[in-house]
Amino acid sequence: MTKVNLLLALVLSSLLSACGSGGAEEKGKGNRPPPLVKVEPAQSMRFVETVEAVGTANANEQVTIAAQVTERLLRLGFDDGSYVRKGQTLAVLSQGQQTAALAEANARQREAQQQLGRISTLRQRGFATKASEDAQIAAAAAARAQASGVQAQIGERVITAPFSGYASLRSISPGAVVTSGTEIATISDISTIKLDFPVPETALAAIRRGLTIQAVSAAYPDTPFRGQIATVDTVIDPNTRAATVRARLPNPDGRLKPGMLLTVTIETAPRMGISVPELAVVGEGENRFVYVVENGMAKRIQVRTGLRSQGRVEILEGLRPGQPVVTEGVVKLTGDMKVRVAGPNGGGRTAGGAAKGAQQNGGQKAPAP
Repeated sequence: MTKVNLLLALVLSSLLSACGSGGAEEKGKGNRPPPLVKVEPAQSMRFVETVEAVGTANANEQVTIAAQVTERLLRLGFDDGSYVRKGQTLAVLSQGQQTAALAEANARQREAQQQLGRISTLRQRGFATKASEDAQIAAAAAARAQASGVQAQIGERVITAPFSGYASLRSISPGAVVTSGTEIATISDISTIKLDFPVPETALAAIRRGLTIQAVSAAYPDTPFRGQIATVDTVIDPNTRAATVRARLPNPDGRLKPGMLLTVTIETAPRMGISVPELAVVGEGENRFVYVVENGMAKRIQVRTGLRSQGRVEILEGLRPGQPVVTEGVVKLTGDMKVRVAGPNGGGRTAGGAAKGAQQNGGQKAPAP
């Protein structure tokens, strides 16, 4: 009997011990503190919808000047890559025969004009007929036309710049005999760059004149060049299903050169919107949620998101500016529950105090107690 009583006492003691430990566990579980999270107020931020393309730079004005006649080159009026002004002489071809012909034509013109004066005087006195005067008027006009024709031939042998710009590298030298069509120089006005790039027809609805673009060249990867769209081609290429868009970029320092390849970014719809960090948004299928701290609780709210930029997400619906949103520790939350907000020193405070402090500080994080 003594052994039986001892065995029963041991069993009873084990059961009591087990019940006591389970109660302690339940007690400890019930005293577990709320999860520690970080909170940040929803902020306004600028978001921009963009269209990207690759374009080719062209000169504002560019022309290749060639000889119009076959003649010997007397002299050049420019150096390799030099800046020339409108009307500046670029090349002079031999014009000896034309100069002599011009002198002869001028002499005939003077003689015809003098003869016309004499006949007009005689007609006024009644010694010449109207027919003879008209014939001399025609002769004087023919002499002037002949002189003008020779003067035009001389002009073809003096080549000038049609506009201001930079001359290309020359490939001819004085003394060479040039034929009609021989290239003398290429003049490029690069004070403004015309940038042509294709835009898919699906994006044309957002493209219009006056939109700001940003272009980056591989030669200057850290220097963006800004300009505006000047023209949108009215014809779409049936092979690429894209239209050519032309923008103009100021180029006062001449760093951009015709033929350069540039990456283009077009800002189509800039706007201000509410934003939160990307880590604050929780996705479930096609739905998106954030946790907002209100009245001492972290509440899950469904939102509609938009663009992403610089690590932040645009919130189109569901949030107001300044609402405190959980940005770190979202994985610890399941539904509505109490939370502790981490302070700058790693401490925590109740969610209600943190939310109140954020509102009092104009949407900034509440300081740790």
